[in-house]
Amino acid sequence: MTLLIISPDYASHLYPLATLGTAWAQAGERVVVASGPATAHIVTEFGFEREHLQLGRGSNPGTIRVDQQPTGEDDALRGFFDATRRGMVDTLRFQAQARSNDLLYNPVAIARAVQRIVARVQPDQVIVDHLAFSARLGLLSAGVPYADVLLGHPSALPVGREVYGYPPAWPAVFSPEPQELALLELQCEAVRDEFTAQWNDALRELDPNAAPSRDAFQECGDLLLLNYPSELHPQARTDVLPPHVFLGSAVRSEAEDPEVEAWLAQSSLPVVYVSFGSFLSVRGDVLARVTSALRDLPVRVALAVGATSPADLGPVPDSWLVRGFLPQVRLLQQAALAVTHGGNNSVTEAMTAGVPLVVLPFSTDQFAGAAALDAAGVGTSLPPNTATVADLRDACERMLRLAGDPRARLDTLAEALTAHPGAARAYAAFSRVPAGS
Repeated sequence: MTLLIISPDYASHLYPLATLGTAWAQAGERVVVASGPATAHIVTEFGFEREHLQLGRGSNPGTIRVDQQPTGEDDALRGFFDATRRGMVDTLRFQAQARSNDLLYNPVAIARAVQRIVARVQPDQVIVDHLAFSARLGLLSAGVPYADVLLGHPSALPVGREVYGYPPAWPAVFSPEPQELALLELQCEAVRDEFTAQWNDALRELDPNAAPSRDAFQECGDLLLLNYPSELHPQARTDVLPPHVFLGSAVRSEAEDPEVEAWLAQSSLPVVYVSFGSFLSVRGDVLARVTSALRDLPVRVALAVGATSPADLGPVPDSWLVRGFLPQVRLLQQAALAVTHGGNNSVTEAMTAGVPLVVLPFSTDQFAGAAALDAAGVGTSLPPNTATVADLRDACERMLRLAGDPRARLDTLAEALTAHPGAARAYAAFSRVPAGS
């Protein structure tokens, strides 16, 4: 049996998708990954076969750098980073404006490239990143059954009257003006309509007999795989999702890092892990405030600075571990707290390790995800642009002391996610669906 995984050329997407594929590999089955060149090393690490597929202009091998992007994509990234400095509504409006170019890039050509890969590989089962809209058009128009993997908060697939790009929930610490929100919602609706028209135009060219979509952002495959814990998702919303399985998390295995292991063995002080992921590590100003907040606490800090220079963070204690990239899964296994932007990998991996979070959300589904963590009491959110050093220190101290019902909920959730890994849940979900159906 052959599994085909289709992923954008971004490490943050391919790592969880490839982790799902390990269940097939362990069962002795063939796994083929179709992705771009920047993440080819990840495919090699997992020992999978690879097909070349460039789903968009940009790429990210692990830490995104503006100067390594093609012309046009570099300016788009600068615009995005500038928007995050202005605030969350500006960021969401910027992302809405860029959505067609980002998510439906060269759709007909990519769709046909996917169809050629399917013809070569002859997969029995297909997993595709939900955001790979052009690839999904190729599968849909060719009648190839597939499962969508949604790598984010489940609100990234809008249901009912929800509009893609307009968060259905916000952390309480965010208080956007009603007029700003009304303009954002109108813009998201206009983008939805334009995007859907582009989707239908491409679909019509690929398959003139295909039924048009009313909202392309609500389209999904034959099976929806949500890389998110069901325990953090409202039951009322779960009830209106299309056929789905909550994977919980897709926590990858990491090679042992001698420097990290030696650092972990040096002291018994609580470990705080800090990372803003592969994109938002560029916000060195926020990382500097986090550094100041943690500097005088009785903790040791493992800080993944990404695109930020350590020199921009101010004085850093000698006892800290500071590198551009760190083995996140391993450090979370030992951490007492994590400070994060609220990306899907960070949240799900922290929940699996039973680590409470201080969340500084910047964009997209990070707001809804942060609100869910706040509601469960296993995280606390702060606005990244305005949170002071004192605010950050207070939030870290509170989450380091997490106790009572929130601590019990987090421990129970971690046990469930560890006992039933996402890869095994995905494999089991496919086993209930006849091959080729």
